[in-house]
Amino acid sequence: MPMQERTFSLRATASILCAVGALAAGGTLFHARIAHAEADAAAEPAASVAVQVVPVSRKPVSQQVVAYGVVGAAGANAVTVSLPYVARVTRVLVQPGQTVARGAPLFVVQADPGAVVAFTQAQSAATLARGELARTQALYRDGLATQSQLAAAQKALDDAQQALAAQNASGIAAGAKTVAAPVAGVVSQMSAAPGDQVQAGTALAQLVGANAAGAHAANVALGVEPADAATIRAGDRVVLHPLSAAQQSVQAQGQVAMVGAAVDAQSQLVNVGASVPLAGTAFLPGTRVRAEIDTQTGTWWEVPRAAVLQDAQGQYVYQVMPGNKAHRVAVTVKVEHGGSYGVDGALDAARGLVVSGNYELEDGMAVRPAKAEQGGAR
Repeated sequence: MPMQERTFSLRATASILCAVGALAAGGTLFHARIAHAEADAAAEPAASVAVQVVPVSRKPVSQQVVAYGVVGAAGANAVTVSLPYVARVTRVLVQPGQTVARGAPLFVVQADPGAVVAFTQAQSAATLARGELARTQALYRDGLATQSQLAAAQKALDDAQQALAAQNASGIAAGAKTVAAPVAGVVSQMSAAPGDQVQAGTALAQLVGANAAGAHAANVALGVEPADAATIRAGDRVVLHPLSAAQQSVQAQGQVAMVGAAVDAQSQLVNVGASVPLAGTAFLPGTRVRAEIDTQTGTWWEVPRAAVLQDAQGQYVYQVMPGNKAHRVAVTVKVEHGGSYGVDGALDAARGLVVSGNYELEDGMAVRPAKAEQGGAR
């Protein structure tokens, strides 16, 4: 073989050997990188979701119905002041909106002369009948009067005394008379002015008491939707809040006294009366209020609204099981109360309930405390 060809052959062989060596080295490096990546993946912790959990327990939870109304509008808590005889109003001593105590003077009136005459005649008739009975009894003892005459005299006295008692009950008297407040409360209406001649039974004023007249009497009138009214019962708890923004922190508690059985033609709502002690509070008669009525009270798992999710399979929550694993639990919402639900389901009181981060979870997923993560970030 010529020298030139031998030199070319040696060079080609060297090039091939170099290429093979490079490929072998590259393959070794590739496999080393794969092994290193696998080792890194094995060293990294499993993916987890940061969550916040709260304890869960069973307790009485109520369905909350919201209603609106006014204080002191219930008829059971309003008292009308009137006179049982014809009279003339000489002085008015109060004005609308004024608070009065029981027995406080409201008006000064003067009875009509005809009414005074009827009163004095009743007095005279009673005096005459009493004297006639005494004379008849004396004659009867002497044998000069019969049993029938004695009975007639007794009946005449009874009739005269009953007529006088009726006049006395009316409170009629000659001259000026002061009309007093029959109950403590607020003067809501004034129907008489000085100089008015009022007939018997005519309303002079209306008082609204701060408290209900009895345990089952209403002093707050509310209106609720017909669908909600079916769930409300007498005795259900009521919490009042003023509609005024300046009094949002003020509240008063009472109970439902009456639930209407018909829809009001004007408001298209069902009337509900509440009995709430309001003496000494900021709830003056006429105050517009919002009422929260607790109905359908039952013992359920109380959970925050944020804990309950829903998908095609229904409503569910997540609890944290041993090993920090999320466990899906199916629940059924029974009642709603403010920011909470009362739910039924196979919850475990010993396991925390996930309230934040639950949207990212799936059943069996690893979880970690969100607060711990925030602390590590610092």
